[in-house]
Amino acid sequence: MAIMERGSQQNSRQATHAVPGPGAHAAVQPARRPVNYIWAVARLAIGWIFLWAFVDKLLGLGFATPEQKAWINGGSPTTGFLKGMADGTFGGFFSGLAGQGWVDWLFMIGLAGIGTALILGAGVRVAAITGGLLLMLMWAAELPLANNPFLDEHVIYAIVLAGLALVNAGDTLGLGRWWGGTALVKRYPILK
Repeated sequence: MAIMERGSQQNSRQATHAVPGPGAHAAVQPARRPVNYIWAVARLAIGWIFLWAFVDKLLGLGFATPEQKAWINGGSPTTGFLKGMADGTFGGFFSGLAGQGWVDWLFMIGLAGIGTALILGAGVRVAAITGGLLLMLMWAAELPLANNPFLDEHVIYAIVLAGLALVNAGDTLGLGRWWGGTALVKRYPILK
């Protein structure tokens, strides 16, 4: 009897780990676990950080950017940060980029696009890649770091962005599941 029960348990375990057949993934909706909501909140929080930086630099709301230095008032969203890093390890390179029109446009489009994608939960993979690159460039501009030999919030945010992409964080509290089902994303999965 014990042998049969153990065999039954093994069969039931195997049944719960069965691989669905072709086309079954579209119909199966995985159960949302509490950790999915933690990742979703992290996605929304980092998305807000990027989007807020865009809005503040665009309009000069007085938080990090005073009104007279707002982009819409002719200010450069990259000059303050990059010129302030002139004494850093790569200061000559980054201060040379400060205030250039193409750098300002790329930076602002990046902030808006990354923030919007993360808030919506669509395009999280692209947002994670581009956001991670932007954050690592900002980290490099600050070298040497004032409070730690190599680690600061830019690196931590980049790691979290990678995690968001890997766990499909846009599927919970976002448009990621719908976006992933579109023909465009099915053809180019990196856009998920």
